[in-house]
Amino acid sequence: MTDKPKSGPKTSATPSAPAPAPVPPAPAKARSTSKTPLFAASHAARYQRQDLIKDLEERVPGRRLLCFVGGREAEIDRDDTAGFVDLLYHIHPGDHVDLMLHTIGGDIDAAEKLIKLVQAKVGENGTIRAIVPDFAKSAGTLMALGANTIVMSDSSELGAIDPQFYLKDGQGNDICHSVLRYLDAYRQHAEALRANPEDPVAQLMFDKFDPNLVRKFEGIRDRASTLAEDLLKRRGKPYSTIAGNLMDIARWKSHNQMISAQDAVEIGLDVEVMSSEDDIWRLYWELYCHLSLAIKAKQKVFESAFVSLVL
Repeated sequence: MTDKPKSGPKTSATPSAPAPAPVPPAPAKARSTSKTPLFAASHAARYQRQDLIKDLEERVPGRRLLCFVGGREAEIDRDDTAGFVDLLYHIHPGDHVDLMLHTIGGDIDAAEKLIKLVQAKVGENGTIRAIVPDFAKSAGTLMALGANTIVMSDSSELGAIDPQFYLKDGQGNDICHSVLRYLDAYRQHAEALRANPEDPVAQLMFDKFDPNLVRKFEGIRDRASTLAEDLLKRRGKPYSTIAGNLMDIARWKSHNQMISAQDAVEIGLDVEVMSSEDDIWRLYWELYCHLSLAIKAKQKVFESAFVSLVL
């Protein structure tokens, strides 16, 4: 018979290694708060303009830069109030404000409201500079009169305070009339008729004037003159003389005739004339170019370091 195999020595089981501790999950990445690429690209022009504004505020310390730039067909009107209130949201009493102003003009009453909003916001201890890179005409000139100083250069121009009024002609077309020239023509024909009541030409021409329209135009003229004098009076200027010069149609032959920086100084306005080669002026001009390209003919842009509205 065969022998049974001898069983080997008994051994105890080898203990297993301890299980590794569980690895905690990696913390979730914080969600980025940066602008998305498409959003940033879509608004790149605005960011560039606002960077320019911030740069100018650093180079001209102690002053806050606000911009109101209108297209070639955009008139000052009551709807601009909302844009100005937004522009002034971060302005406090005592702040010094630079208002970049470019406009063809518009509603005198609206212009008064806008510049008085700025005056009220900065208060008695704040100052306003109107920066005119290109032009501020008619009601825009009135707004500039409300500033302590007007900053101008070779490219800058103001305009005569010569209110314009639209009337229908015989075919129903809107025709723009100069209020001051209409009244001047009325005065000349009235004087000619008084000098010779039998003058048929003077009688014919005088009969073309509507007495109600004459009275209305006289009221518009007096309104513009009174506002100009009021704004200048606050600055301690010889208001009657300056207002009269700005309404002198014998000197300013057309409504759009340029009143240059030198002309403005000559008639007594407080003007800071900057060289077109000045580095700061170059930045003002660059900013104005960016702003004007951002809008269409009937639009306006209201912009600061904090605000950007195109209406």
